Amino acid sequence: MPVIGDCLGDDDPTAIGAEDLLLSWGAARIDHPGGTLFDHLLRVRDLLARWRADSVLQVAGLCHAVYGTDGFAPHLVDLSRRCEVATMVGADVETLVYRYASCDRAWVYPRLSAASQVEFRDRFTGRVQPVRGRELREFMELTAANELDLARHNPTFAAEVGPRLHALFARTRPLLSAVAWQDCAATLRP
Repeated sequence: MPVIGDCLGDDDPTAIGAEDLLLSWGAARIDHPGGTLFDHLLRVRDLLARWRADSVLQVAGLCHAVYGTDGFAPHLVDLSRRCEVATMVGADVETLVYRYASCDRAWVYPRLSAASQVEFRDRFTGRVQPVRGRELREFMELTAANELDLARHNPTFAAEVGPRLHALFARTRPLLSAVAWQDCAATLRP
């Protein structure tokens, strides 16, 4: 698997055109609660923007499913194209997108807490490594934005999974921005 830092020169590109890339990769042709995968990706990005996330996290929200996720198998590009994705959207964005896609949720979610570090298992490689600080907070904000959009557009999902998600976000509350937590509490009220 490529090391993303090796893919780029000194100048990290901007994410201009990320929406066009997603469309060219077929995001508007994949069904998803609330419309298409493209619709979902736009809503996740917009929610992160409302939460005042930085631009890197917002673009990661827009691209978070390009490799699929542990909860959504369809993918837009193969992992063998990580360097290409990093070149197109920036290494920082691609790193967040890969972390989100690679999360072994059944293994990681029970370990998540208010602690500033968690052992994180990559579902693609099986590798376990610590995720801490800003990286962990970004992962949690992206997770919250994704899950809230799903809950808002899929009542069955909200009823079945909402209470567990509320418990997850309650115990990781210090890792979420105040506005993200308020949205979680309001949307996923047990």
